[in-house]
Amino acid sequence: MKRTATANWQGSLQQGAGTLDVMSGAFAALPYTFKGRFVDESGKSGTNPEELIGAAHAGCYAMQLSHFLAENGTPAENLKVTAAVELIPGTGITGSALTVEGKVPGIDAAKFGELAEKAKAECPVSRALGAINVTLDARLA
Repeated sequence: MKRTATANWQGSLQQGAGTLDVMSGAFAALPYTFKGRFVDESGKSGTNPEELIGAAHAGCYAMQLSHFLAENGTPAENLKVTAAVELIPGTGITGSALTVEGKVPGIDAAKFGELAEKAKAECPVSRALGAINVTLDARLA
């Protein structure tokens, strides 16, 4: 299985601009710029690669944890996952901090934490991000 994304960039790094498209059509011509990546801390001027990595990581992790919870006989009612991806200019992407809050009937905090850690280790995107520090804060709602 392969999935594709296409970037179209025009101009120099700081004055140029680009758009991103994904195979599914979930977004097309999504704008991104140097300002959106390195200058605009509000994150409102367009997307950036780190935000998209965070979305991929959060989504993949939520699916993996959901699977493990169902296998445990304690399916989740809701999992809210955030992935905060850190970029240090001149160094690169240094980490992805996962935070999950789960509403999971019939499970205690210790078992939830165990399955949350297992999901972090086995999530395909976590594995792909093996060159950076991936952390986890897991708690029940």
